[in-house]
Amino acid sequence: MKHFLYRKFLKMKLDDKVSFAYKAMPDLMHPEKIHIGKNSIIGYNTVILTHEYLVDEYRLGDVHIGENTMIGANVTILPGVTIGSNVSVGAGAVVSKDIPDNSSCHGNPLVIRSR
Repeated sequence: MKHFLYRKFLKMKLDDKVSFAYKAMPDLMHPEKIHIGKNSIIGYNTVILTHEYLVDEYRLGDVHIGENTMIGANVTILPGVTIGSNVSVGAGAVVSKDIPDNSSCHGNPLVIRSR
């Protein structure tokens, strides 16, 4: 049901078998800029931002999450980031840069490791 609501009313681009855990929060100002590939999991209390207010600028950008990707609990994904396919993002990470396919990453600052 949640999947249908995100697609229909928030206009998010979600492929099949995308799963959002409890309290996962997509950006409510520009949710149509979120694209998530099939068979991906968004963890508990994860925040996906597509806009950001800074002191000197306003940042707006699409967020792309690839296929077969797992985002852990309490992750913050910043605007304009692309997370590849077959990626695992550890709990509590702040994703501020692109993550290539077939990677594992964690931490703040983000540490990316190839598989």
